[in-house]
Amino acid sequence: QVQLVESGGGLVQPGGSLRLSCAASGIAFSRATMGWYRRAPGKQRELVAHITGGGSTNYAHSVKGRFTISRDNAKFTVYLQMNSLKFEDTAVYFCTYISSRDYWGQGTQVTVSS
Repeated sequence: QVQLVESGGGLVQPGGSLRLSCAASGIAFSRATMGWYRRAPGKQRELVAHITGGGSTNYAHSVKGRFTISRDNAKFTVYLQMNSLKFEDTAVYFCTYISSRDYWGQGTQVTVSS
């Protein structure tokens, strides 16, 4: 069974940093394209970043230069390093295994507030 478990969310001040982690199991992780989506109330979900099995990355314009997605295949974990956080980054962040049918984690709340 596919399991994606996010961690690392929390409350952070503007300009601060957080690192989200996603521990994956039940997938061929090293070949998997993994992504981070976020959902804020009243807004459509946004693909924040994704990383292919080969290590190619893409970022939403809103986070480019501030966020970094990475993976550690030995640990079956994908990360999202979030720097220079802004109020508009507040959302529930979901780890996603992007495939013919997406798999989602439970989400982790990131709140940016002064």
